[in-house]
Amino acid sequence: MPKSLTNTQAMRYNRHIVLPQVDLDGQEALLNAHAVVIGVGGLGTAAATSLCASGVGKITLIDFDIVEQTNLPRQTLYKEDDVNKRKVDAGATHLKALNSHCEINVVTVPFDNSHQDIIADANVVLDCTDNVECRDVINTLCFNTQTPLVSGAAIRFEGQLFVAIPGKSRCYGCLRKLFNEPNLSCVEAGIFSPVVNIIGTYQAMLAMQVLMGFDNLPLNQLITFDGLRHEWQHWTLPDGLTCSLCSSD
Repeated sequence: MPKSLTNTQAMRYNRHIVLPQVDLDGQEALLNAHAVVIGVGGLGTAAATSLCASGVGKITLIDFDIVEQTNLPRQTLYKEDDVNKRKVDAGATHLKALNSHCEINVVTVPFDNSHQDIIADANVVLDCTDNVECRDVINTLCFNTQTPLVSGAAIRFEGQLFVAIPGKSRCYGCLRKLFNEPNLSCVEAGIFSPVVNIIGTYQAMLAMQVLMGFDNLPLNQLITFDGLRHEWQHWTLPDGLTCSLCSSD
């Protein structure tokens, strides 16, 4: 049975509800949604914070890493006292303090094919990881379970976003055919802290719009951000481009 907003919750999310694109139906869609955030670093902490604060009813955090001091400038959900704690545990504590109505679940093992049941239970998945192999596994599981995927990446002063909805758009594997994505980390290339937070928050916005059924989502498009030139651009995938997953559908 879907949950309905209480009077207290309706007041809390009033600024959302007065938006005609959201209204009560949209806010209740968030309340009844399950979002999975894979990777709770810079992107994931920004995304999870916005999802939790905005009223998403259930969030699962997946990460096996611990908080390090070098994370603190950009992974703004964590505090100095969280250093050496598991990211998902520290993140869950702070998210519950932000919104006690949000159910927070944590998974502390590296992401792989064994997580298919979690992906199948989700209404949207946010890929906030930083390596190609993991992204490919996430994309395959989302495709196989027909789960919408919002992918984000950020490095140096640059960021990118991609939304894939099985049955409605091509998948992240199709995008990967266009680029030889370098497997660089922030340790090697650097990252300007505000950029990763901008992209992570944008992932949350796209995920919430997916959950509320917005009809103007940027499907089959790569969105890029250049923090030095202060430019956003949209790149449409070429017609006829499909990966092995989409071509076999």
